[in-house]
Amino acid sequence: MSVWFVTGASRGLGAEITREALERGHRVIATARDAAAVFRAYPEKPDGLLAVTADVTDPGQLAAAVEAGLAEFGRLDVVVNNAGYGVVGAVEEISDQAARELFDVNVFGVLNTLRATLPTLRAQRSGHVLNIGSVSGFATAPAVGLYGATKFAVEGISEALHGELAPLGVRVTIVEPGGFRTDFLKDTSIQVAPASIPDYATGAGPVREALIRSNGHQPGDPAKAARAIVDVTEAAEPPLRLVLGADAVERIEAKLDLVRRELDQWREVALSTGV
Repeated sequence: MSVWFVTGASRGLGAEITREALERGHRVIATARDAAAVFRAYPEKPDGLLAVTADVTDPGQLAAAVEAGLAEFGRLDVVVNNAGYGVVGAVEEISDQAARELFDVNVFGVLNTLRATLPTLRAQRSGHVLNIGSVSGFATAPAVGLYGATKFAVEGISEALHGELAPLGVRVTIVEPGGFRTDFLKDTSIQVAPASIPDYATGAGPVREALIRSNGHQPGDPAKAARAIVDVTEAAEPPLRLVLGADAVERIEAKLDLVRRELDQWREVALSTGV
C-alpha cells in the first residue's frame, strides 16, 4: 500500500481523496491549517490516518509534516497538491492584496509543498505528484480570471515538472475538474470581490451570478472524482492531464477547437515571421 501526502485534506475534494485512499488501505498524511479540522472530517479516526497541521504558505510547517509522516510510515509515494481557494470578480476589480494572497496559496503553496516532498520521491526514484488544477486552468472565463491564472500557473509548473521528474521514476498528473458538489462555492473556499466597476456588469456579471446560483447544484459527484483520482495512481501509464466532468470536457474541447481555427486562420502570418 502507498503513503499519501494530501494538502487541504479536511474538506472538499481533499477530504474525498483522503477518504478514498484510506478505504483502499493506503496510509495518508492529511494536512490542514488546523489538524483538528482533519479529525472533525474523520471522526471515526480510521487506521492509517496521520493528521498534521501545515499551512501551505509556511515552508517550515510543511517540512515538519513530511518529517512526521516519514517517522510514522517510513516512505512517501503520492503527493496531492489540493489546498487552494477561489476569487470571483473582473480582473480589474480584484485588489493587489487579494491577488497576491491568492497566488501565495494556489501557486506558491504548491511550490512549497513540492520543495518539502520531492527530495523524498527523488531519493526513492518513485512516486506520483497529483496537482489539483481546474478546467479554469485550461480555459478560463470572465469573473474567474485571477483564479484561472493561478491554475494556469499550476499547469505550467506541472508540464515542466513532468519532464524533469520522468527520468527519475516520478510521475506527474494535473487534475482538471469542472464543477463538483464540494464546498468550493461557499464563503469558506471562495471570495467574491465587490462588483465595483459598472462597465463589467455585462462581461463578468453573468458568470458571477451563475456561480452563486450553482452552489450545491454542480453536476460533478466528488466521491466519483476521488475514485478516478486514486485510480489514476494505479494506472500503468497515467496521463499528464486528467479531466473530470462532462462540463470540463465540453469547455476544453471548445477551446481546442478555437485554438485550431485561429492557428489555421493566421498560419501564414505566423510562418511569415521566420527567417
